[in-house]
Amino acid sequence: MRTVDVISEKLTEAFAPHSLKVEDESHRHEGHAGHRPGGQTHFRVYIVSDAFKGKSRIERHRMVNALLAGELADGVHALAIHAAAPGEGGM
Repeated sequence: MRTVDVISEKLTEAFAPHSLKVEDESHRHEGHAGHRPGGQTHFRVYIVSDAFKGKSRIERHRMVNALLAGELADGVHALAIHAAAPGEGGM
């Protein structure tokens, strides 16, 4: 299974998001640290979930990073997170 699919599945199961978009941006990082042939190293996540209500930006990032700790330890070099609660602007 592709890493982008694993990330999407885990986020969906854990946070029941209203919206979720996971982008593999590995192609944009060729020649940079952490890039490997075949990609699957650099990702950007846009997620809107009730689970983030009342949480700070840091708390939200910690929640996502904790959930994806295995992927981060096993080849994901970079993960940009845009996490919001429903009704918050920007997503």
